[in-house]
Amino acid sequence: MTDVTNGVLHTLFHSDQGGHEQVVICQDRASGLKAVIALHSTALGPALGGTRFYPYASEADAVADALNLSRGMSYKNALAGLDHGGGKAVIIGDPEKIKSEELLLAYGRFVASLGGRYVTACDVGTYVADMDVVARECRWTTGRSPESGGAGDSSVLTAFGVFQGMRASAQHLWGDPTLRGRKVGVAGVGKVGRHLVEHLLSDGAEVVITDVRAESLRAITDPHPEVTVAADTDALIRTEGLDVYAPCALGGALNDDTVPLLTAKVVCGAANNQLAHPGVEKDLADRSVLYAPDYVVNAGGVIQVADELHGFDFERCKAKATKIFDTTLEIFARAKADGIPPAAAADRLAEQRMAEARSR
Repeated sequence: MTDVTNGVLHTLFHSDQGGHEQVVICQDRASGLKAVIALHSTALGPALGGTRFYPYASEADAVADALNLSRGMSYKNALAGLDHGGGKAVIIGDPEKIKSEELLLAYGRFVASLGGRYVTACDVGTYVADMDVVARECRWTTGRSPESGGAGDSSVLTAFGVFQGMRASAQHLWGDPTLRGRKVGVAGVGKVGRHLVEHLLSDGAEVVITDVRAESLRAITDPHPEVTVAADTDALIRTEGLDVYAPCALGGALNDDTVPLLTAKVVCGAANNQLAHPGVEKDLADRSVLYAPDYVVNAGGVIQVADELHGFDFERCKAKATKIFDTTLEIFARAKADGIPPAAAADRLAEQRMAEARSR
């Protein structure tokens, strides 16, 4: 664990990915819980972000993911206009094998020990039912079921926000805020992707999908036989005539291997941390691929869970998520005016809001 600890400290204190306020390493031997809670910033308010439950290859990978995801939440919450900073937690392990009530309760106690500096919610590998359990030990829990006083599944508004970002991309590139007649490829049709497909079909788009789980594909193709299935993500991004590529699974989808193969002119999806490393945003721009920054367009879910803290109102949240359209257009305009990629323009806007908060 020494190498992992040294790596964490180096990242926190010396690297460009640093700047986190607090990182908590959590372990409960009785339940098997091993978790990392990372608070990047509380400049705008309590850190808000989900809990990812994933079988990481190593503890170092888990720490790196928590750091990256929490930093992304600071930027996401800032551009979503929320009075929250950025935080994220990861639980190490296969949720299908080790998730238990005891483990979730132990995790809730760790979150509660932070005294409200971090508010948790669902993410990959965790669900509404899990948050109901966590909430039994921690009142700073959102994404709960309506029966437990929560707002329920946040993937509905996440998908809606991504769709708004996609509409803005169409407006910017083709002069019309619709996907009608466009071919859209969706990689990952799980919690968020399946809702996004419904929006696209309703808007008149031609949809191509892929997913590692056959049951997720069938959940789309059985009611919508007009949807085409690609063998895998590599096949999807090479699809001839693709207009939009929507990565909706795990991060790192845009990298040195995939960017040169893209046939789409727009990338707009729900996955977090789509850019595998700094510089990918320039590679996309050099290939004239319009990139809608992931943390801008996928903010619908965090808008919902933030609202839950104050008494959830779906229509109020949907109205806020609709503004993702305007925010995305603003970022494209600033990117063009400043001669920088949209990802850099989004970062500047988010950093400006956080800096203004710190100076108050």
